[in-house]
Amino acid sequence: MAKTSSVEKNNRRRKLAKKYAGKRARLKAITKNHDLPMEERFAAQLQLAQLPRNSAPNRIRNRCEITGRPRAFYRKLKMSRLALRELANQGLIPGMVKSSW
Repeated sequence: MAKTSSVEKNNRRRKLAKKYAGKRARLKAITKNHDLPMEERFAAQLQLAQLPRNSAPNRIRNRCEITGRPRAFYRKLKMSRLALRELANQGLIPGMVKSSW
């Protein structure tokens, strides 16, 4: 089980990223538009730098929904390999069986 502070920090980052997503997208569109004057694009870049650092989506860490483990994460299932194996062994995941050969 991961530290609850790490999980909560990640949840705060998710909330901030969602809150500032529209503003960040608008400012990024302005900075990439080469038809606008250089001063306007630079001003947008400065405003983008003023946004909270944790509002950037690339600061969000994929974590297991069950254990909070940050590594060996399956995006499709939103859980780590250890949690997946545990649930599969208990028969709680439909269609998944333990392999044997």
